[in-house]
Amino acid sequence: MSQGCFYLLPDQSGSELLEQLVCRLTTDCYRQGLGVFIHTRDQAQAEALDERLWQQPSDGFVAHNLQGEGPARGAPVVISWQAPHSGRQVLINLAPQAPAFARRFQQLIDFVPSDEEGKQQARERFKVYRQAGFELTTAPVPPQTQDD
Repeated sequence: MSQGCFYLLPDQSGSELLEQLVCRLTTDCYRQGLGVFIHTRDQAQAEALDERLWQQPSDGFVAHNLQGEGPARGAPVVISWQAPHSGRQVLINLAPQAPAFARRFQQLIDFVPSDEEGKQQARERFKVYRQAGFELTTAPVPPQTQDD
């Protein structure tokens, strides 16, 4: 069965904290040798995460690219607002809806914002993922991310 985790974002957390968390989780997966597909809500968010991953310290390097750039099958970490062209083990979803291709992944990471609209969208994604066969858990944001 596929595994999934929803991280509960703290109150008033903005895109800055979310980007930090995504970079940290992506780096952790990359260091474990896991391929990651980061599904963003739009092109602007994809480009912002791409830039943020390039700005990490050298000891936090993550081989990544926007989908369609780089090697033919993509880097170990691929970022896109569109469906993936090739497989990876981990899906990090930043889009407001559960992507139809989620079941192609062994592991899922998603987020629960603190605002009511965001929470409702997360509840809907949770239901879709569960129906797709994911075994889901929730967790608070790891403390080291809040200190970055």
